[in-house]
Amino acid sequence: MGEEVLYVQFNQDYSSLAVGTGGEWTLVSLTSLEALDRIHEASAPDGVQIVERLFSSSLVAIVSLKSPRKLRVCHFKKGNEICNYSYQNTILGVRLNRARLVVCLENMLYIHNIRDMKILHTIRDTPLNEKGILALSINADNSFLAYPGSSSTGQVQVFDAFNLQAKIVIHAHASSLAALAFNLNGTLLATASSKGTVIRVFSTTDGSRLFEFRRGMKRRNEVKEELASPAASWMEWVKSSLPTQVTEVWAQGRSFATITTPFVETRSVVAVITVTEADGPKTRVIVGSYDGFLYVYGLNTQEGGECQLLKQYKLTGTGSDAKKCPSSSGPAGTASYAGVVKGHFSQSMSDSDKMLEMKNAIDQAGSSEKDFPTLE
Repeated sequence: MGEEVLYVQFNQDYSSLAVGTGGEWTLVSLTSLEALDRIHEASAPDGVQIVERLFSSSLVAIVSLKSPRKLRVCHFKKGNEICNYSYQNTILGVRLNRARLVVCLENMLYIHNIRDMKILHTIRDTPLNEKGILALSINADNSFLAYPGSSSTGQVQVFDAFNLQAKIVIHAHASSLAALAFNLNGTLLATASSKGTVIRVFSTTDGSRLFEFRRGMKRRNEVKEELASPAASWMEWVKSSLPTQVTEVWAQGRSFATITTPFVETRSVVAVITVTEADGPKTRVIVGSYDGFLYVYGLNTQEGGECQLLKQYKLTGTGSDAKKCPSSSGPAGTASYAGVVKGHFSQSMSDSDKMLEMKNAIDQAGSSEKDFPTLE
């Protein structure tokens, strides 16, 4: 199962893509789509079922297939494991921003301070969330966490992960949730239900519904993708397409643009990004698929229509220069579940050393990438 894709996810600003397989994990740069630029490759004999990168830093959070209850936080440039935590159940999702790291279990959420990994808050007895559906705003100052408030309906709980208090409840859909995504500054939340017929966009200020996007086909289609946009400017572009006077929720009768993918019934992650090419900035739709490929489509923001497949890249396959991240039995040691609950690290590295290593990993961008600015 060496090249079987187990996980595909963008980082927070969509400048890179993380891929986990049965035998390795890879970071791919998306700052240019003219060629596939692998930033980092690491062998992983235990398989990688979750790998999340913090922006363009050297910090990655990894969960292996062999140890699904253990979270490992690594400085991939140095090849160091900074710390690891073990939880009482399987880790189903991990999300990061510059202030918080959130771990999702099927009925519990842990909110860590990303600077020292101490647990700040635990949300217990959440509705059963077997798919690990959650979203964390990438704006650390507006650090909202969204997760299902019901396992049978589309209720969404929005929690302020910075001030550690409940914010609002949104009744988004009649059926269960399938995907959640914030815009860049955390003011908008997009939701999709398991029926796959509609995407709704809500204000995180008061929970009001602002937009509704309907799929053209009538048949039921389970949502297997996560749809997101890296910049608030994309949502502003959508709003600029509306009539000047809007008094009701906008329901789009038909799609503005469509994509025909070469795969069927395969999970994928999707984003709309702007890249700079020789003849100027271009809008692209990028699809990272669990079939092991990255697909790049052109999007005409003026006329829409069918998006043309411009490029496709194979994501799997370890190069000869692949490195191996330290195993969980390495020098970082192990933090027990009891220690996790108390917010304690393992004893093999002092708290001050770990805080320094975390800071170094968070602040250090990959050498082959641009230094992306801190969000204001």
